[in-house]
Amino acid sequence: MDYISTRGNIAPVGFVDAVLMGLADDGGLLVPKHIPQLSEAELDAWRGLSYPELALELFSRFVDGEIPRGDLKRLVDDSYGTFRDEAVTPVRRIHDRLHVLELFHGPTFAFKDIALQFLGNLYGYISKKNGSTIHILGATSGDTGASAIEGVRGKEGIRICILHPHGKVSRVQELQMTTVDDANVLNLAVDGNFDDCQRIIKELFADVAFKQRYHLRAINSINIARILAQTVYYFYAYFRLAEQGVRENVNFSVPTGNFGDIFAGYLAKRMGLPIGKLMLATNENNILERFVTEGVYQPGEFRGTHSPSMDIQVASNFERYLYYLNGENPGTVSALMDAFKRDGRIAVEGDALRRVQADFAAYGVGNDECLREIKVCYDEYGYLLDPHTACGVAAANRLTADGEVTVALSTAHPAKFDEAIRLVDIAQTAPAQIAALSDKPQFQTRVAGTNEAVAEQLERFF
Repeated sequence: MDYISTRGNIAPVGFVDAVLMGLADDGGLLVPKHIPQLSEAELDAWRGLSYPELALELFSRFVDGEIPRGDLKRLVDDSYGTFRDEAVTPVRRIHDRLHVLELFHGPTFAFKDIALQFLGNLYGYISKKNGSTIHILGATSGDTGASAIEGVRGKEGIRICILHPHGKVSRVQELQMTTVDDANVLNLAVDGNFDDCQRIIKELFADVAFKQRYHLRAINSINIARILAQTVYYFYAYFRLAEQGVRENVNFSVPTGNFGDIFAGYLAKRMGLPIGKLMLATNENNILERFVTEGVYQPGEFRGTHSPSMDIQVASNFERYLYYLNGENPGTVSALMDAFKRDGRIAVEGDALRRVQADFAAYGVGNDECLREIKVCYDEYGYLLDPHTACGVAAANRLTADGEVTVALSTAHPAKFDEAIRLVDIAQTAPAQIAALSDKPQFQTRVAGTNEAVAEQLERFF
């Protein structure tokens, strides 16, 4: 399987080189040259597979023999053997029209573990196989950092540096990252917001000489392996509903800020998974909702919300969707991204906007509505949502039509966001692993929100 850039200015690369490249060297994002197509017979044959078995089949389509199947199976088994629930991503019924896909049973209680346990093991495999040094650089709005660190901490041949916006993640998210005292881990608390952290990462990766000098590798969802790993649970959830006789009009509601999680659903649908609507749930940082409803992609005023992992204005995976929206034409994508860099705005209209609205429905959830959804779901159904999942459930309630069933993706355990849960007078008991964090010392370095300040820390660390 070859991978190409959305901007078209690199030669095709294989799966391993795509993983190592992260951000394409021309500044674009890597996508598979061809999306594998799955027949109805293949989907039926996969319906009874366990989560690891399903992951192996899907990964095999994208790895295409570049990693021997036995080695790939070990990577998959090692990655998902760390999860607390045997199903890995169990599906819970809330009521007739709503199910919740629990993605928080990994080591850090967040959906990012699904991809980052695999990517961490994959990086370890590549490092050992090639005798290479891997220096991982990533940014987090909260959950990616802890999941990435957990995926690679202590691994020989790998060092990791994670940027997070100082004071703009939940207390548990901060502690999960910064209480790790391993020599191969560096946490940088950046003055600014997540978009600042993400911009620094992308600009440092775009400096190809700097990237190559320090062997920089990506852990954020700019890395195509992250997206591929996240397609698996869309298939898994669909198969669980099919076992209950629900095989038509199955929607997915996805809390999203960076567009990676919902793009994985878009990719699964293009592969042949017969799902209905992809509902894009945002919070008050609703640039993606405005794009779907109005055709305008333009950052607005940054807002801090009860769902901080979605407090994002510039979605790093949006360019992948633009590539497919524009007929897989890299010249058009390059022109759009140049215009966005120059004008801070992308607009589509007419047939293009109608295609967007055929691909996605969207709903932005206000802060008060998010809290209200947590309270109502708990009082009426006895199920406790974290504030990000609450946005997904609110969108599902708003956008699910009669005769449809929606699966809302539950992206984090509610104990990670107790600040929000307490606002609606709900008491919860944190899992022991989370409760123990407050007694541990923290290890982080505060830096200015500039490329130069971060680069200086990287030069010392790497």
